[in-house]
Amino acid sequence: MFHSAKWLRAVVGLWLSGAAVLLVMGDPTGVVGGGRSIAQESAAQESAAEDLVSGEGQLRVGIIGLDTSHVPAFTKLFNAPEATGDLAKMRVVAGYPGGTDFPPSRDRVAGFTQQMRDMGVEIVDSIEDLLERVDVVLLESVDGRVHLEQVLPVFQAGKPVFIDKPLAGSLADAIAIVELSRRYEVPFFSCSSYRFTPAVVELLDHPQVGAIQGAATWGPCTYQEGTPDLYFYGVHGVEALYTLMGPGCQTVTRVKTPDADLVTGHWEGGRIGTYRGIRNHASTFGALVFGAQGIVQSGRAGGYEPLCAEIAKFFQSRVPPVSADETLEMFAFMAAADESERRGGAPVALAEVLELARKQATERIAERLPEVPRP
Repeated sequence: MFHSAKWLRAVVGLWLSGAAVLLVMGDPTGVVGGGRSIAQESAAQESAAEDLVSGEGQLRVGIIGLDTSHVPAFTKLFNAPEATGDLAKMRVVAGYPGGTDFPPSRDRVAGFTQQMRDMGVEIVDSIEDLLERVDVVLLESVDGRVHLEQVLPVFQAGKPVFIDKPLAGSLADAIAIVELSRRYEVPFFSCSSYRFTPAVVELLDHPQVGAIQGAATWGPCTYQEGTPDLYFYGVHGVEALYTLMGPGCQTVTRVKTPDADLVTGHWEGGRIGTYRGIRNHASTFGALVFGAQGIVQSGRAGGYEPLCAEIAKFFQSRVPPVSADETLEMFAFMAAADESERRGGAPVALAEVLELARKQATERIAERLPEVPRP
């Protein structure tokens, strides 16, 4: 990070002086490209330098929850000097560490917080302090159980927010988040990076596939105690499944062993999609689509840049690239998988788990968040 704005202005000034000398030597008329004089060109470049120093033209991004590797990875993409396009219009400026008793949070929050300090990001003591400093928010807390509590002040402040996976620690909390977003009229979206990884996206319009009749995805699937089994890590493969199949799943069945989960969804129109969660064995990500014209397997999943590009577009347009309704259906799919396992693998309707969770969400908003306004 720069030691001060004055230091950067001095460097820019020296560069501009050198540029002016070169221009005069190369063009005795004192006119540069576009018909502007050296003085005009220098003034324009000084203005651009001031924008760089002040951050003008960039959205100030704040991060809640510095307990996941996504935090430094996303920050490097947004704050990279070589960033282009929509990524260049964002800058991470502040972070609130957060943290819970969940081991992946408890054991890593200090280290990731220090990484953010080392990148020049201001560390603040509360979500309220963070909201005073930023335009938009990344809610990155690795423990989905705290997402409802943490996103409420963000909605109340009117800041658009991306909520990293999982959207919440329960289906009821997920529904409550969607309801609060609508009541406060603040846009958000939530997804796994697998939603936009080229390995999955390219299958949607693959010339050898045609209309997708079914899909199978697989990948690592460790659990978090206190949340539905697939919410913590299985969400990646389920996100890929929904990217390929779209919404419209009606019932779910699940078979569980110590080493694997096999979850089968029955979509309207007779289509079938499956997710295999793998433990204790080789567990790289993969996807397979069954099309009207052919069967094609995905390549390897990519990095975070496609997701961060979509986040940047969303923060500027305020139009979510993934609908809240589809995200809720996806979390109902995973909740129904738990219920199926409890019932010995019997089919469970998504409508059933959604109905119960909606009642719980309504009670949660009414009893614990009485200050929430109604339309």
